Amino acid sequence: MLSIHSCPLGKVGGENTGGMSVYIRELAHELGRRGHLVDVYTRIHEPAHDEIAEIGQNVRLIHLKAGEKEIEKLAIYYYLDDFAHNLENFRKQNGPRYDLIHSHYWLSGLTGKRLQQWWGIPHVMGFHTLGAVKNAIGIGEGEPDLRINAEKELVRDCHRIIASTMKGKKDLIDYYDASPETISVIPCGVNLDLFRPIGRETARCYLGLKEERIILFVGRIIPLKGIDNLLKAMTYLERKEGIKLVVIGGDEHCKTEVERLKDLSRSLKIQESVIFLGLVKQEILPFFYSAANLCVVPSYYESFGLVVLESLACGTPVVATRVGGAESVIRHGETGYVVRNNDSCHLADKIALFLSTSNGDTEFVGTVRASVVNYSWSNITEAILAEYRSVLRDFSARVRKEIQEFRA
Repeated sequence: MLSIHSCPLGKVGGENTGGMSVYIRELAHELGRRGHLVDVYTRIHEPAHDEIAEIGQNVRLIHLKAGEKEIEKLAIYYYLDDFAHNLENFRKQNGPRYDLIHSHYWLSGLTGKRLQQWWGIPHVMGFHTLGAVKNAIGIGEGEPDLRINAEKELVRDCHRIIASTMKGKKDLIDYYDASPETISVIPCGVNLDLFRPIGRETARCYLGLKEERIILFVGRIIPLKGIDNLLKAMTYLERKEGIKLVVIGGDEHCKTEVERLKDLSRSLKIQESVIFLGLVKQEILPFFYSAANLCVVPSYYESFGLVVLESLACGTPVVATRVGGAESVIRHGETGYVVRNNDSCHLADKIALFLSTSNGDTEFVGTVRASVVNYSWSNITEAILAEYRSVLRDFSARVRKEIQEFRA
């Protein structure tokens, strides 16, 4: 596996560490547990991590040099040759022979394509987000032609694409002219052992939260997440003095955006009702989900939206915009609501419905959690393994055919 720009051990919710890091870590762990040998390659980014780290049974995380430790994500592109050659040198010295490459994100994909050519093995792509879709939405910084052209090239040349939603598959076809038969749709998973219900009062006591009603946001602090619309939605809610919006996410790279949102809170006169907590360790997140009356995902774009699964697995309903897998995961009116757009008034209407009802009882929590048990990483990994086997069969058949044609 390749995850060059984002280390699976990075703190989730930072500038470059979101749901993709969780996805890679959980998938690799499940593959290793089944007896498959997995090496995940990423870029050296801080001295705290060893070059080789055992992150699960049969799973190694390998840090390789590619530019300075602190560089802009796009600048990594100019060091991909170095990364590929360093990877090949590592492989020669340490002896592994790989059967398949699974690249995550376009930067990794370009390296994966080169390794595929060197090694003569199949290449599977997971884009996670698409530059053309981000540009079409027009929120935040635009994506350069460099990325768009690279994604077009990878769509054309890789052996299989794993998309997490049907919308993601449609985007690949519409924006990049991808062949539908090369795309398989497999949703993301959730760690049901980690994300589990904790009694609301127990969770609130542990976290020191005393408010009557708590709304939760979890994610990276970037304009594409639509947090400003959630703040505006707070102004439409009645009895605001009993509500606290808890915002989790954001590292030192997000300071400017956090300050902008704090300024917006002050201008909306809701600053006393909003708390920005920054990054929170993954193992503490279930307490926040369980403490909340509901979780809100106001994004303009999500490739899937792991937060939706995590919250529901903890028994907490979700109000989300029509992004990622929200419509397929949330049972509208039962485990949450999907609003048709990012309008703050629409968000407030659905938020108010859950805040006005007592939905923390054991039966309700159990119903919400039960709605996502099929999204266990065990089930999702089985589906991905089936794709790997299919790719390997197709690739072997193609190679045999080419050999026969050559001999003829």
